[in-house]
This record gives sequence, structure tokens and C-alpha cells, in this order.
Amino acid sequence: MNQPLDTPPPWRTASHGRCPAAAAKDPTPCEGPGDAATIVDRHGRESAGCVHHCARLLAGLEGARVHPFVPAPQALDVYSRARELPPFAWEIGR
Repeated sequence: MNQPLDTPPPWRTASHGRCPAAAAKDPTPCEGPGDAATIVDRHGRESAGCVHHCARLLAGLEGARVHPFVPAPQALDVYSRARELPPFAWEIGR
């Protein structure tokens, strides 16, 4: 939302050994398997990651959704977590 246009989106930057959905500026560790869920943005680009980082990514992407092939328990966990988070939660210490 408040990201400068000349920086790459958070899901395309280096994640320093964490799941691909972890934003480079997000200091939180992964929770569970690094491929537990997949987020699809409004343009159809996919990013797999742990449930924790997929929820944080979903909260910050307008028009994004959980991939339809993600098992229901993980998909519900991602949606439930994302609805409690503001976009780019790590910028305000959450």
C-alpha cells in the first residue's frame, strides 16, 4: 500500500532462507512447512509459503486469494489470520 513503486513487491525479494512468501523486511520466522499454502495475486502470479507468511502476504495484496488446491484446513488458517492483520503488518511491529 505505502510501498514505493520502484521497489520490487515483497513476495519477489530475497527471503534469507525463509519461505518464498516471506517479505525481506518481515522479521518474523516461518511457521510450519514452507509450502503449506499458495497465494495467487490478481494477475495470476503465485507464491507458495508457510501459513504465517501467506497470511501476511494475503493481508497486503488487494485482490489476492488462496490457491484453490490448498487443503481446506490450511486455507482457512490463512484467511483467518489475514483478516486480523493490517497490510504490511511488520511495518507497525506486528
